[in-house]
This record gives sequence, structure tokens and C-alpha cells, in this order.
Amino acid sequence: MPTNPARRRRSSPGTTSVQPPLPLADPLSALSSPLAPVRDLEGLDELAERYPDRKVSVSARHKPLEIYSGKADQQGSFSLDSQEFFLVIAQFFREALPLRIIILMIACQRAGGQVELTQEEMGTVLDITRPKINDALQEIMEHGIVYKVRPGVYQFNPPYSYRVAEFVPATGEQPAQMIRVEQADRISEIRSNTALPERVRFPSLEAMRTAIEELRRARAEERAARRKARQEKGRTTS
Repeated sequence: MPTNPARRRRSSPGTTSVQPPLPLADPLSALSSPLAPVRDLEGLDELAERYPDRKVSVSARHKPLEIYSGKADQQGSFSLDSQEFFLVIAQFFREALPLRIIILMIACQRAGGQVELTQEEMGTVLDITRPKINDALQEIMEHGIVYKVRPGVYQFNPPYSYRVAEFVPATGEQPAQMIRVEQADRISEIRSNTALPERVRFPSLEAMRTAIEELRRARAEERAARRKARQEKGRTTS
């Protein structure tokens, strides 16, 4: 709120809004009657005097979102990640390697969600042989989590995880810049590509949820069978 009279905003003729009387007696009126900005004040003291029954407080300014970056003077890239997606894959994948590859690909996304990593590079980072990387990657792609754009380039499915923007450091030819790619544009591009599998174009976690429930039922049946076998063995030995 400006305290300098010279910096006061002036209303244009014919656009002056009327401030409703305060306090509003009816709570519903407070919801249906938007308040106009309080003008022509020298400072907070005058505001408090004008509305003696109201509590006046000043909050701190919102700080910019802090995202970890390797350099203090460099903006961090940021992404959108589905919490439900993380919850489902944590339950679905019984082995660690698919989860490690998914985390690696999320970390290596470029703006727009593409991942520029060869299987050899994945294996080097994770210290895993390429055949094992290939098997786990195929399992990941079967569920539409990522798909292959071309050799060494994959696309993460935008509703699951999406790199909205990335900071590109300056080079000798161009200055530093923040590149942003809207998620809706990438989703529209993917859905219009009829060459892609339906599970990629219209992703759903239902298949993995169903598999999780089937696995849990099977394990419950196995535990029940083992308990029954122990009980029968105990009866025969007693």
C-alpha cells in the first residue's frame, strides 16, 4: 500500500467504485460484495482510524519458489509430478531397478518432458548392465510411463511427470534463458499422434492398480496356504 501521496493511484472518471460499509452485518454479504481498494490514505495509521473495529495487519511479501540448483546464481528448473503416480509405482514395481530408472528419467527431463539418455548412459549412471536396463525400460514403457521418440530420446508421459521449464546457461552465441513449454500443448501433441499406443495417448494407472490388487490377493492366498500347512504339520507331529 503506497504511503507517498505522489504515488497514489488515481481512478479514471466514471470508474470509481463504492466501498461497502464495514463491518458487513450479514456474512453472506461479505461473500457477494467484493471490496473496492481503499484509496486516499496517508498510511496504515489512517486506515486503522477509518476502520476502528477492524484488525489491520501487514504480512511479509511472498518469496520466490526456491528449487535446488547447483549454482547460487542459476535458477532451478522445475517440474510437475503426480503424487498418485508415485504412490502407484512404489506399490507396483517389486524390483528396485525400474523405480531407479524412472527417478533418473524424471531428473534428466528437458523442458517439454523429453529425456535425452541412451541405455548405455543409464547403465553408467546406475552402474547396471545394458541388458538389465533394457529389460526394466521395456517394462516401464509397457505401462505408457515413457515412450521412445528416437534412439537415445524418450518422452515422459506429461500427466505423470512433466518438466515445465529449464534454465539454459549462456553460451558464446546466446544469453542465458529460461525455456518454458506448456504441458497442455505437449499433451495435445501426444493425443493427436495416432501412431502412439492408446496407453500413451490416454494414460491411466488403473491397469497397475488392478495388478497391485491381484498381487496382494495372490500373496494373501500363499500366506494362508503356508499357515494351513504349518498347522497340519503341527497336528501330525503332536
